[in-house]
Amino acid sequence: MARNASSPATRNGWRKTRRSHTGQPPMPAMSKAATDYQADSTTEESTEFHGSAETDYLGRTYMHVPQDLDIDLRKEPGSIKNYVPKKLVHTWKSHTKPITSLRFFPRSGHLLLSAAADGKAKIWDVYHQRELLRTFSGHTKAITDTDFHPSGKTFLTGSYDRQIKLWDTEYGKCLGRFSTGKTPHVVRFNPSAENSHEFLAGMSDKKIVQFDTRSGELVQEYDHHLAAVNTITFVDGNRRFITTSDDKSLRAWEYGIPVPIKFIAEPYMFALTRATPHPNGKYVAFQSGDNQIVVYGATDKFRQNRKKSFRGHNTSGYAVDIKVSPDGQFIVSGDSGGYACFWDWKTGKMYHKIQAGGKEGGAVTCLDWHPQETSKVVTGGLDGLIRYWD
Repeated sequence: MARNASSPATRNGWRKTRRSHTGQPPMPAMSKAATDYQADSTTEESTEFHGSAETDYLGRTYMHVPQDLDIDLRKEPGSIKNYVPKKLVHTWKSHTKPITSLRFFPRSGHLLLSAAADGKAKIWDVYHQRELLRTFSGHTKAITDTDFHPSGKTFLTGSYDRQIKLWDTEYGKCLGRFSTGKTPHVVRFNPSAENSHEFLAGMSDKKIVQFDTRSGELVQEYDHHLAAVNTITFVDGNRRFITTSDDKSLRAWEYGIPVPIKFIAEPYMFALTRATPHPNGKYVAFQSGDNQIVVYGATDKFRQNRKKSFRGHNTSGYAVDIKVSPDGQFIVSGDSGGYACFWDWKTGKMYHKIQAGGKEGGAVTCLDWHPQETSKVVTGGLDGLIRYWD
C-alpha cells in the first residue's frame, strides 16, 4: 500500500532527506506543503507595463535619459552642491505592503525602482508624469533587497522565497534565477566593469555567495560569519568588500578570495544592519543596532572613526536605510518614528527631521538620495507609500 503523502513517517523521512540532500530535486510522493520552497523556484514571472506609451515618438523606451528637463542628468553625480530637502513634492502609491527597497537608476536617476513585502518590484518615472511604468511579479514572498547593474539595464531582487532573480529593466523579462535554498538578505552587483557580470549575496545561513550571471553558477563562497549577513559594500576601487552580520562583527575581503583580510569584533559593538559608502571612497557608514550611525575607514586598516558618529534617531529593531548625499556633505537615515533625519557629515550635527511616515507615523525604513538633484530624497516604509522630498 502506498503511504499517504502526509503521513508522519513520510514527513519525518522527508526531514531526514532534506537535511542530507539540501537543494536536490524533490523526492516523489511528497505533499506540496512540505516542499513549498522547492515549488517557489517555478513561480512564473510576469510583468505589466502601466505607462501611457511604451515608446516615445522616436521609438525610445523609458530607459532613454530625458533631455527636455531644466537639469542635465548626464553630468557626474556629486558635481553639484546638495541641500537638505524640506517639503513633500510627490507621493507614489501602488504597493500593498511595506516598502523594503528604493533605488534610483544609476547615474541619471530618471527612474526609481521600488520593492516591497508584497513580493513585487516596480519602476516609476521620476520626471514628466511621474507615473508607474512597470510591475515585475515573480516572488511569492516579501522582497528583501534589490540592486541595479551599474549599467542600469538589469537589476536583482532577493526575496524570502529564497530566490534571487535577475530582471531586464526595459522589458521586464526574468533573465535568471539563483538560489542556495537559503534567504538572501542583501544582493550586490560587482560595480567594476570587468566583473559586473558577477554579484554577491549575503544569506540567512551566514554565507556570502558569489554568482556569475552568465553561467548561473555559484563561483565562490565566503563562509566566516557566525550569523545572518546584513550588508555588503564594495570599497577600494571595487577590489575589496566589507560585510557585516548579526554576529556583531565586520569583515573585509579581497574580491574572489574566501579568507577575510580583516576581522573586527569589539565587545561594545552592535549588529550593523545597513551600510552606505561615502562618495570620496574613504569611509563606509553603518546603521548600528544601538540607535547610532558609526563610520569605518574603507582603506587598509578599516578602523572605526571614533570622531564620527551620528545620533538622535531611533531604529528600534528595524534595519533602516542610510545614505550619504552625492556630494558627501550630508547623511540621511530613516527612523522608526516615521522621520527622515539629516546630519552634517563633517560636524555630526543633526540638521533636522522630516515627518516622512504619514499621520500614523509608520517607520521609515528605506530611502535614497537622487544622484543628480540638489536636494531630492525618496523615502518609504511600513505604510507602503513612496514619498518624494525636495
